[in-house]
Amino acid sequence: MPTLRIALAQINPVVGDFAANAALIAGFLRQAWQGGAHLAVFPELCLCGYPPEDLLLKPRFLADTRQALAQVAQATQGITAVVGYAEEDQGQVYNSAALLHDGAWLASYRKTELPNYGVFDEKRYFTPGQGGLLLDLGGVRILLSICEDLWVPGSDSQRAALANQAQVTINISASPFHAGKLELRRQIVSDFARRTGTLVCYANLLGGQDELVFDGGSLIIDPQGGLLACARRFEQDLMLCDLDLPEAGGLPQPKAPDRLLCLPAPPAPAGPSAPPACAPEMGLEEEVYRALVLGTGDYVRKNGFKKVVLGLSGGIDSSLVAAVAAQALGRDNVVGVTMPSQFTSKETRSDAEVMAANLGIRLITVPIKAILAVYLAELEEAFGPGPRGVEVENLQARIRGNTLMALSNRFGWLVLTTGNKSETAVGYCTLYGDMAGGFAVIKDVPKTLVYQLAAHVNAQAGHELIPQSVIDRPPSAELRPDQKDEDSLPPYAVLDPILTAYVEQDKALDEIAALGFEPGVVREIVRLVDLNEYKRRQAPPGVKITPKAFGRDRRLPITNHYRPGWD
Repeated sequence: MPTLRIALAQINPVVGDFAANAALIAGFLRQAWQGGAHLAVFPELCLCGYPPEDLLLKPRFLADTRQALAQVAQATQGITAVVGYAEEDQGQVYNSAALLHDGAWLASYRKTELPNYGVFDEKRYFTPGQGGLLLDLGGVRILLSICEDLWVPGSDSQRAALANQAQVTINISASPFHAGKLELRRQIVSDFARRTGTLVCYANLLGGQDELVFDGGSLIIDPQGGLLACARRFEQDLMLCDLDLPEAGGLPQPKAPDRLLCLPAPPAPAGPSAPPACAPEMGLEEEVYRALVLGTGDYVRKNGFKKVVLGLSGGIDSSLVAAVAAQALGRDNVVGVTMPSQFTSKETRSDAEVMAANLGIRLITVPIKAILAVYLAELEEAFGPGPRGVEVENLQARIRGNTLMALSNRFGWLVLTTGNKSETAVGYCTLYGDMAGGFAVIKDVPKTLVYQLAAHVNAQAGHELIPQSVIDRPPSAELRPDQKDEDSLPPYAVLDPILTAYVEQDKALDEIAALGFEPGVVREIVRLVDLNEYKRRQAPPGVKITPKAFGRDRRLPITNHYRPGWD
């Protein structure tokens, strides 16, 4: 019974940085070789970064990918590797897995199932492959596959595995995070293993790329669907694992157009054994918080920034964003700005100061009362007579946005916005005001989850990093006297389930009301969500947390009169 020592390398590449990505892969190849691995497996499209989007339409990008792959192949001395890359062949582009061995590029497998839903748009770029690729590595029969090939029942990969042509299925993937996604992946991979009777080694990508976060968590599943090993999440990892397998003798020859490549038996694994192991499990709050930290840190660093600035109001949203930023970038690289007006309470101003002190970040104070007075004086004639209304509230938000952008221009800091998904959904935010910035850390985090994450931050710290008074205080924009969010919106405990039903589950108004919500409230929330699509189009990117985020996932026309379920 041969022992196959496999290395699953979940790495954090940068889209389009071929030199850095090739060096990263080469470094992990060295670690795998030093660890005695026979086979090192790297994620989907890791050589060019994922998703490369319209870079795939540039011929030079594809040529540079091929050149980088040739460099990576040279780093496979003494080891076999599977590396994801974008392949151009006779004018067609494929999502491919290169099979590299002992310094040579032997063959490539082309992904047959191309996802075209949610955040995926692969049919825009790729041509589906035809047929499979099997590797006989010293008597172990291995089937190559890429991501969606495992998710689609009846795929070519399933067909090949069911034909008893393989003992091990390799699946390289770039599966983006949302809360609960790991369990879904395990179910999909386990179902494939049980259906095909193969042991499945699943290597997932890591890192933040614009709105998307890839959380790693690479898996090894036994032929009965049981979890053998699981890599760490939200950090780079090289998972070494010894797999004891029967020899492939007696397995049928693959049927055309499947290909079988045979490589000599590798030497016995060197060094200590590498038994299967599983990283610790994470709860909801921990995985979401880790995703926010990874997504924010990678967005800032990969786009060439070092420091960030945000409005620190003393409210729960800005406090959470500040905590995320400080952990992602280090406290010396986060600047908070408190911008009190005549409507700012002493309590929130004090809490902003306490929050900054707790985190150890710099706090700048820029009062806006006098600036607002100048605005109103200059606009008095244009406004004419009559009571002041929402325009004065929004002026305050826009003065604050201008202030943050001025600091950004002066010092090169990236502005982080602090609005949550609940507010963004119903337009309870100000265009060119609190929406002004470069990255929206919690734009896909519902308000009720914001509170859960704040409690998690304090639990992890072992003390009140976020002051309890911030958590307990009724949320308020503080743009007019005694203002509360519930003056304009239903309680968040009511609002968030309605938004989940409408935005994420695509339920009609009557279907949502049937869940027990007051029809008039549902009608108003649905109206606000639809009305404010134009605002969301102008919002900065932010970390995807829920199964359906605004932007990449949910793309609706601004001009739209469709109202399902309205009587």
